Amino acid sequence: MSCGLVNHKTAIIFPKNTGNMSNVSDEIDFQIYGDDMQAVEVELDPGETVVAEAGAMNWMEEGIRFEARMGDGSAVNSGFFGSVLGAGKRMLTGESLFMTHFTNDGLDKRRVAFASPYPGKIMPIQLGELGGEVICQKDAFLCAARGTEISIALNKRLGAGFFGGEGFILQRLRGHGMAFLHAGGTIVQKELNNESLRIDTGCIVAYAGQIDYSIEAAGGLKSMFFGGEGLFLATLRGTGTVWLQSLPFSRLANRILANAPEIGGKSKGEKSPLRHLGRMMDGDFRI
Repeated sequence: MSCGLVNHKTAIIFPKNTGNMSNVSDEIDFQIYGDDMQAVEVELDPGETVVAEAGAMNWMEEGIRFEARMGDGSAVNSGFFGSVLGAGKRMLTGESLFMTHFTNDGLDKRRVAFASPYPGKIMPIQLGELGGEVICQKDAFLCAARGTEISIALNKRLGAGFFGGEGFILQRLRGHGMAFLHAGGTIVQKELNNESLRIDTGCIVAYAGQIDYSIEAAGGLKSMFFGGEGLFLATLRGTGTVWLQSLPFSRLANRILANAPEIGGKSKGEKSPLRHLGRMMDGDFRI
């Protein structure tokens, strides 16, 4: 285990609390299944709860109750207006107003599973080992132990907001328990020690520590317009941990749309007399 990233089934233990839970997380065990289309199965003791994005659940065992609520439930004494404020912040990230809370109401351990909405990996992170806070892109959060605060982080740099793949608004996770993020393609972890790293803007999944995020020009005019890497790159400076993804969903979606003639895209070679032969060789020929 290093820098909060967990690669196998584990358990974290924090005291239960029925009052303000902003600094307390439920104990959860988990198991990640699959390779490129992963799912995480969370094991809950009686009375324990896991909070997830709406629509992320794949399966759950008998005895687990689920309920859609405004907010993450990290501060049960915040009241109605606190819940509305939290939901309003989530609207700014483009996420649902509600989060789904899964609670084990049975007398024995029960399991519930969640999966990513597109091909990629699931990142289990131990927030307590990362200073209690992680900043991630707005659609990376999958689920977390009850007691994790899920809020927004505004990017104060104007350039990063306009030209960064993540925009002005990022997600902030605070707590001491387990949280699970998802990323496209392969996940790469980088450690910065008062260093800088230049990254394609869409490839940032999350970062923790004393990291400053900014946007800089990709290079000279020729490189910017003809290099194929876009006009701007993200730059992360400081000391901390950075997680990158090799296949951002936006890149995958753009490639699919560009090759979908039915919705305005162009299929390479579609006007060639040999196009049917090529599709037969690809196993994609349809009459």
